[in-house]
Parts: sequence; C-alpha cells; structure tokens
Amino acid sequence: MASLSDTQFDFLQDVYMLLACIMSQGWKVTFGEVARPIEMQEIYVRTGRSKTMNSQHIPRLAIDLNFFKPTPGGGTEYVCTKEAIQGFGDYWEGLNPKNSWGGNWNSFKDTPHFQRRR
Repeated sequence: MASLSDTQFDFLQDVYMLLACIMSQGWKVTFGEVARPIEMQEIYVRTGRSKTMNSQHIPRLAIDLNFFKPTPGGGTEYVCTKEAIQGFGDYWEGLNPKNSWGGNWNSFKDTPHFQRRR
C-alpha cells in the first residue's frame, strides 16, 4: 500500500488537472474545505451535515470546490447542481479509478466534493 504522503501527492496532481480543466472552460473555482479535524467531523455527523466518521477530508484526500459559471455579461454565477457540474465530476472520476465525485453518490449527493479513496 502506498504511503499517505504518496497518496496525497497523487490526489493533489489530479486536483491540479481538475482545476486546469475547469479554468480552461472559462469557469472560476474557489476552495471550500480540504483538511478537517476529527472534532469537526464529529460535529458534522451530530448535526446531520455528514453521515460518516470515515471522511476523506480527515487524511486530506478530499476537497470541496465552489463553482462559478461564466455568464453572458462577462460575470460569473455560483452553481452547485449536479447537472451544472456533471462534466467536471465525470472528468475527475476518469482521471483515476480511486477518484470519486460526491455528485454521483447514490445515498447522499455532495456536488462540491471530490475525493480519492485509499
């Protein structure tokens, strides 16, 4: 099994590719959450914001992104629907079989979420 730092490095390389793909299409993107302490994950589970204590944010193998689609007037519009960012989710999952996009999950949709399984 690869070390955590090797897996994080591979994950970061794919994040770089995803960001390049997003920006090449004229979209803007900002970071949401990457690293998450266990104590914060406990709060998220307790308040219903997450369903698991096995979040890939804890080992820094997940990132939440905020997407801003270009508008005709030259501005941007925040979007987070599955339909709006499906192409980016598909691109992410195509980079590595261990990559998973939260918009394709069955039980809980988390469209800003991109992760690498160990």
